[in-house]
Amino acid sequence: MKFQRLLYRLYCWAAVRGDRMRRRIRKQGVFLLTATAFACIVGLNTRMTMAYQVFTLFLAILLVSLLFCFRFRPRFRFVRHSPRFGTAGEPLNYRITVSNDSDKIQKGLCLFDVPEVPFPTEREFTKVPEPGEERRNRFDQVMGVYRWRWHASKRGVSNVKEIPLPALPPYGSCDVRLSFTPRKRGLLRMVETEAARPDPFGLFNALRRAPTPQTFLILPRRYPVPQYELPGKRRHHKGGVALASSVGESEEFVSLRDYRPGDPLRRIHWKSWAKTGRPVIKEHQEEYFVRHALILDTFQKEENDDIFEAAVSVAASFACMTRSQDSMLDIMFVGDRTYCFSSGRGAGETDHVLEVLASVEPCRDKSFSELQNQVMSRNEILSGCILVLLSWDAERKRFVEQLKGANLPTRVMVVTTGDSSIDPEPEPAGNLSDGFLTVNALDVETSLSEFR
Repeated sequence: MKFQRLLYRLYCWAAVRGDRMRRRIRKQGVFLLTATAFACIVGLNTRMTMAYQVFTLFLAILLVSLLFCFRFRPRFRFVRHSPRFGTAGEPLNYRITVSNDSDKIQKGLCLFDVPEVPFPTEREFTKVPEPGEERRNRFDQVMGVYRWRWHASKRGVSNVKEIPLPALPPYGSCDVRLSFTPRKRGLLRMVETEAARPDPFGLFNALRRAPTPQTFLILPRRYPVPQYELPGKRRHHKGGVALASSVGESEEFVSLRDYRPGDPLRRIHWKSWAKTGRPVIKEHQEEYFVRHALILDTFQKEENDDIFEAAVSVAASFACMTRSQDSMLDIMFVGDRTYCFSSGRGAGETDHVLEVLASVEPCRDKSFSELQNQVMSRNEILSGCILVLLSWDAERKRFVEQLKGANLPTRVMVVTTGDSSIDPEPEPAGNLSDGFLTVNALDVETSLSEFR
């Protein structure tokens, strides 16, 4: 365990240094450094070969290039103009205003917008193996280099390239458009922006950095869902729509009327009493409307990031599905505590639900019964349920049977990997096959197209 922790810290340090070196050394510089090292090895015996002369020439070019990197001292300001949100797997476009704060014209520059280096967590590095890692040799399994690279490839951003800048006049500025593709949902932090000037040989970049911290919230990837009217009828909601967006005995206000004996004092409208000189009561209306629950299973038994991310994407896809105006949707899951967020009928927008799903994490210190109890405590106001499950076992099967026993129309989706299907009824009891769908985590879009 101590050795793996040491490896993790070493890889974190190497990832930060390597990310900076990739911006400092250009492709031509990598080629010349390799050629110089090769010439050095071949030319060790000066009597047998003339390769030492090539080594001397290459070394001189490298030293001259490095000298130019230390003479880049202009001042720049960078202002990033970007949206607050992005979506995993989709390009995020924005622009940066670059201002030249020096009294000289700056030509031949390029721009780097630098995100935070994507690290897997220590738990992921030590507990979650790379797919097919058991087929690697013992050394690779112990050192975990390929495992680290696999975890890092699923995070951060792609398409981060250097952007050429036009000539900047003294104290002038220009706008540059950039684009990158976030690989994973969650918080994406931008660290700094750099102006780079290649040396005359095009081997190294002289960098001028400026901190430009900013955080993007990357929303889960969504997939098209066939137009589908969720099952269930209207249910009575004591307190009306106001109950959907508040906690307690909040009610929907309708009108004012005179006090009648037996009316509760908490319904007195004190301002109207002060104006009219007689007690006035606030009347409230109780309403019927459709309210569905979107239940996300966060209790992950096996360390499989693909299944969990696919489940979050499935939940986000259904949260974005078009619903009738008189319906509401409660997204329910368990994290460090039990959460329930509502959208529809003024209780909240779909964007808010997506923001919540962007930050949800697997729950490993609680039992599935906590989610079950939360849902069943609200069954009297629910019209139907959509379950997104990470596995299918006896406990989850009993939960579905309990929902159907409470006359709640239920649609069940179990996220798996591979083409293996799951039998919704491992035992002959019950009738769960109706509304049951197996979702392949590696091809979510095709699986959801079969939703009925």
